[in-house]
Amino acid sequence: MTDAQDLPQLYLITPTEFDLSSYPDQLAACLDSTDVACVRLSLAGKDETRIAKAADALREVTHARDVALVIESHILLVERHGLDGVHLLDGARSVKMVRKDLGADAIIGSYCGNSRHDGITAGELGADYVSFGPVGTTPLGDGRLAAFELFEWWSMMIEVPVVAEGALDAALIRQLTPHTDFFGIGAEIWGTDDPVAALAALRAAMVG
Repeated sequence: MTDAQDLPQLYLITPTEFDLSSYPDQLAACLDSTDVACVRLSLAGKDETRIAKAADALREVTHARDVALVIESHILLVERHGLDGVHLLDGARSVKMVRKDLGADAIIGSYCGNSRHDGITAGELGADYVSFGPVGTTPLGDGRLAAFELFEWWSMMIEVPVVAEGALDAALIRQLTPHTDFFGIGAEIWGTDDPVAALAALRAAMVG
């Protein structure tokens, strides 16, 4: 894949913790540096006021640049704060109910780990995309990876868009570029001194 229009799109995932006084500017710099299709607000915890403030701040950044903003799990905040949708973490279990609650226009994504069955079911129930991961080795999670073969099979057999995420590096991106629709990139860039440069390097791996 060398044609830019055929390359996977970038899907940025926020840190689980960030400083609201500085992170929106960091995110804005990344969005201004390259085309990004979607941002996922992935803030940890259950402090509704804190998460709502973050949603409002990031919505201003993303919507000013015509980038979709989805929030992880917090379904009730979607309409209340003018967000574009929700990213679910329970595979296919909530998709049907959430689609009914949020309507046809909301973006609903479903994280399915490495389960082909959950991914297929989520798509059948109305998910706009499914994500599989982690694709790289990480001490987080239960150690199970979403293998290359899963993405290879999905790209040949299933029309629902797929996100590859979790412990990505340049080599994995080169390998997966022909077989995924989106790369979910988060800790890979936010943990560096220069997220813009780190994002550019990962994006370059799609064509290198």
